[in-house]
Amino acid sequence: MTDARQGLSGLLDTEAIRKDFPILDRTVHDGKKIVYLDSAATSQKPRQVLDALNEYYERHNANVHRGVYTIAEEATALYEGARDKVAAFINAPSRNEVIFTKNASESLNLVANMLGWADEPYRVDHETEIVTTEMEHHSNIVPWQLLSQRTGAKLKWFGITDDGRLDLSNINEIITEKTKIVSFTLVSNIMGTINPVEQIVRRAQEVGALVCIDASQAAPHMVLDVQALQADFVAFTGHKMVGPTGIGVLWGRQELLEDLPPFLGGGEMIETVSMHSSTYAPAPHKFEAGTPPIAQAVGLGAAVDYLSAIGMENIHRHEQAITEYAVKRLLEVPDLRIIGPATAEDRGATISFTLGDIHPHDVGQVLDEQGIAVRVGHHCARPVCLRYGIPATTRASFYLYSTPAEVDALVDGLEHVRNFFG
Repeated sequence: MTDARQGLSGLLDTEAIRKDFPILDRTVHDGKKIVYLDSAATSQKPRQVLDALNEYYERHNANVHRGVYTIAEEATALYEGARDKVAAFINAPSRNEVIFTKNASESLNLVANMLGWADEPYRVDHETEIVTTEMEHHSNIVPWQLLSQRTGAKLKWFGITDDGRLDLSNINEIITEKTKIVSFTLVSNIMGTINPVEQIVRRAQEVGALVCIDASQAAPHMVLDVQALQADFVAFTGHKMVGPTGIGVLWGRQELLEDLPPFLGGGEMIETVSMHSSTYAPAPHKFEAGTPPIAQAVGLGAAVDYLSAIGMENIHRHEQAITEYAVKRLLEVPDLRIIGPATAEDRGATISFTLGDIHPHDVGQVLDEQGIAVRVGHHCARPVCLRYGIPATTRASFYLYSTPAEVDALVDGLEHVRNFFG
């Protein structure tokens, strides 16, 4: 496959990039070099991020915002500096619109709870509707189910077509004058589908509904411009974009953050407290109760620096080329069925598939013996598996450090799986 690989365009200098990621030099199972194809679950971390974490703990570790001594002021500057970096990375109009959470799941739960406790015109109640889609990660389904159960709101969703796209043929019936919130993924974590944001947002705005976008699988892989999306909330997580675990982001429009109630109560999110009542600090601190994930935010700031230096457009082009090559090669494997778009067009660098009657868990175990790390199961998107009548899938996902040679290793590994199971 050398000639085909040489024909790829838009690739980064992965040889240089991979030197930044120590774990990619690991060997497993008697010296087999690891082929990491599970970045949709979590990305690997470059030395620049690891060094930033160590530097923080070794030289600047203190609680933020209230200390007047030197290292406390340094910690505050690093923490708030990370907020500035994230705001610039997503083109937020204001740094005060960037809220740090522990992950995207908490960000989405934050939005759901704010709307459940809000006053009019934002309140979700038994006379209103919530809209999501059948291809969501559980983190963008369960919070809305909980809100629906608590308030009596009706939960509605868009279905999926046979080729893994959202079925928007009935968009005017799904999003109606009763809709208060439309929450959907920008890029599917199981199928890689890139959804038509503009069409959905336009319909939501026609009826006055708020829009929340789960960008967990978008922020690491493409330019994320919250102003261009025209959404009201955007959620994503740090550990999928070469950052540490334990840090997520919720971006929200300033006027909404000012009007909506906090989700958690505690230190730092208040202005005044008495035994009778409290008043709250302005956003973003209004939504960051207690000691925040300081070191993790510093690490996320370093991750943003790393990705920005390479260029998100460059990363996206690299992944498009890798994905196109991977789709082509995987379709050469007998009995392999791609779940979702079977072309590289309008899709991210995540491909789920089945392999004949071989259970995905067996596929994953045999691949692991060859040093190939893929994800198997529902991928926290069980409704998608139910839609296609399959128990689970094997998922390969690529990132800026992925190479055509790793795609070839996966295809060769799948041939070994087929031979192993006869």
